[in-house]
Amino acid sequence: MADKNRLDTPGRRRNDWIPRMRVDGDAFGSFAEEFARWMGTARFLFWMTVLIIGWLVFNLTMKGQALDPWPFMFLTLVLSLQASYAAPLILLAQNRQEARDRVSLEHDREVAAQSQADMDFLAREIASLRMRMNDVATRDFIRSELRDLLAELQESDDDSEQSA
Repeated sequence: MADKNRLDTPGRRRNDWIPRMRVDGDAFGSFAEEFARWMGTARFLFWMTVLIIGWLVFNLTMKGQALDPWPFMFLTLVLSLQASYAAPLILLAQNRQEARDRVSLEHDREVAAQSQADMDFLAREIASLRMRMNDVATRDFIRSELRDLLAELQESDDDSEQSA
């Protein structure tokens, strides 16, 4: 019979009797977020308080027939079990939220950097337009030049009339 753990055989043998489960990691993360969101509601706290008070009242009034023969040992066990499952699920939900916040923050930084670059570009364009506007002839300047030319023409007409 061949040895399963031979070193000269390439690869590993799979144990086909172990079922392989394929679970979408995001589905479990979404479940964890929904669970954490539900546990943070007033409704959950209210019903948890009602359940604990009901458990206490039932076990105190039904001494011989109580579900919890030791003083609230089963209640403590149930609450510990709930906490041991709730804590990792809440941490997973927080980690997923932190990852989303990190991506959102990075996107916000990119948008802010692009906005800053756009504003710098526009500021340079406005400055260059202002500099060009200093070189452009204004209406008053053109009027004064036209008046000067008109005056020169009138003088030259007067000079030509006097010489003729």
